[in-house]
Amino acid sequence: MTRTFMSPDYNTTKYVWTDFGGVLTPPVSHTMRVFCQKYGLTESQLRAGFEAVARNHNLTDPLELVDTPLMSEKEWLSEISEQVGGAFQLDTLADDWFRDREPNASWVAYLHEIKAHGVKVGLISNMVPTWDNHWRAMLNEPDLFDDIVLSFEVGYRKPQRGIYEYAAELAGVNPAQCILIDDLARNCEGARAAGWDAIEFTTTEECVKQLHPLLSPAEETV
Repeated sequence: MTRTFMSPDYNTTKYVWTDFGGVLTPPVSHTMRVFCQKYGLTESQLRAGFEAVARNHNLTDPLELVDTPLMSEKEWLSEISEQVGGAFQLDTLADDWFRDREPNASWVAYLHEIKAHGVKVGLISNMVPTWDNHWRAMLNEPDLFDDIVLSFEVGYRKPQRGIYEYAAELAGVNPAQCILIDDLARNCEGARAAGWDAIEFTTTEECVKQLHPLLSPAEETV
């Protein structure tokens, strides 16, 4: 039986922005674990490799180099491989990262439901350029999003303020109308600092429980 999240009404001035990895997909930690098992690494080794390469470029965010992007994914992976003992020789992570990855069907269904009732829905994601075709093919929902904001296209990434400002301007709404759904606390904090509401995603059911009050129609004043 298909689960319904039907609410009697929605505040259609709100704009719900969903993250991709870890919200529209299974947790990123699961994908990383499968990748590490394939190449004989531990998750801590791979994370340490990401962080070391970032430090070598005077950055603190492990993925900023590749999803803003400041360098090609092939160059980035080569530097990471050196940090983990030459464990892999890859031009892209996309094939491994998206293999057998399934969308979060219950969250997709919920987004379709609120969209059908007039709530705008957008995607805002830190995305590597070479992953663009992969995520679109995996999700296969060309009509779900009113707007799509990807870090590699705009030159900002969550939790940087610029990406939230860009998204609100693109959508033509005030920041206070925007609600971010993201699995990372730091991205939610960045959204709130930019004037958005934000919910840290754990499960669809818990997220819907927190989101419904934010989508309730504003009370009319006489």
